[in-house]
Amino acid sequence: MRQAWRWFGPNAGVPLDAVRQAGATDIVSALHEVPIGQAWTTQQVAARKALIEDTPAGRTPLVWSVVESIPVPDAVKRQGKAAKADIEAWIASLEAVAENGIRIICFNFMPVVDWTRTDLDYELPTGATAMRFDQDRFAAFDLHILKRKGAEADYSQEDRARARATFEAMDDGDVAALVTNIASALPGSTTEPLTIPQFRDRLELYDGIDAGMVQRHLAEFLAAVAPAAEARGVRLALHPDDPPRPLFGLPRVASTAGDYAALFDAVPSPAVGMCFCTGSLGVRADNDLPAIARRFAARIPFVHLRATRREGDGRSFHEAAHLEGDVDMVAVLRELLAEDRRRAPHDTIVFRPDHGHRMLDDLTKKVHPGYPAIGRLRGLAELRGIIHALDAGA
Repeated sequence: MRQAWRWFGPNAGVPLDAVRQAGATDIVSALHEVPIGQAWTTQQVAARKALIEDTPAGRTPLVWSVVESIPVPDAVKRQGKAAKADIEAWIASLEAVAENGIRIICFNFMPVVDWTRTDLDYELPTGATAMRFDQDRFAAFDLHILKRKGAEADYSQEDRARARATFEAMDDGDVAALVTNIASALPGSTTEPLTIPQFRDRLELYDGIDAGMVQRHLAEFLAAVAPAAEARGVRLALHPDDPPRPLFGLPRVASTAGDYAALFDAVPSPAVGMCFCTGSLGVRADNDLPAIARRFAARIPFVHLRATRREGDGRSFHEAAHLEGDVDMVAVLRELLAEDRRRAPHDTIVFRPDHGHRMLDDLTKKVHPGYPAIGRLRGLAELRGIIHALDAGA
């Protein structure tokens, strides 16, 4: 398996030499500065590739092997193949990526919001911080800040009472921070966070759109882009929903093994696969991660390895250390390594340590939430140790 590192570009605060020192060989990156829905050009991708791969004398070479991500415009999620211009722009971006020799594209199909957290610097007993999803704080946002129409129906009486108490304990700074945390754009994006009125407007666009429709639109999108991917040897890796359940009354269609099985039945193209994210899928206790890895092994070109810890209410969770959450990381890696050996040497799986704790010197630095250097370095080192141990016992 190839060890990768997500890199947000030259202004992200983590230089490429830091990636080399971490021991990674592959880069996961994207053109975050390009507006969502605008086609990437071959020249733009080539410039970023040169920045990554033109190795200074005496330095370890790096390769840009995964694009994460080419965002899918919301119009595609709402309208499917009717959003023809957006799909054509996405295909043009795929072609620009393939023209530069990059063969894996990760993407997601989450409506309106990407991964969602209520806290970006939740303090752990160690003094490090992690991202967290607190169900009561989320409900307080939904019911009392966003004031989403019909939201009350999604919560029990007890849920609503806890949300009210949580909201009433907040001051203006708490409210502003919660809005920013939930309404922020994609990590690395230059897009501004949504305002509350903008958030409501986006949700209104999904009125009357259910899970079956979004699932059909996902299949239509992939049926449209898969021929271009197949022709160019590109693998498409669909990231799971995060968290893997409906939010804001919006449907989510990549949360379980059943969701992926239905998609692969609908679009059997070998170019269509999954980004196996142990953290996202691991939030649900009913997701058997080693079994999912085994079942869809041939469909997995790219892996996010991280662990989440479910809290007492079963809906709140936080980002745990890579070997300390609810994920049986050893069992997962055993399945992935078995698949990787079957493919070797030409089609190895690329993985990256995902969402590290903010610790040590990173506590005083500005970093992308979930992507500090030291926490990810710790995670990669721990994952590398498991891989070496499993390889030695193979």
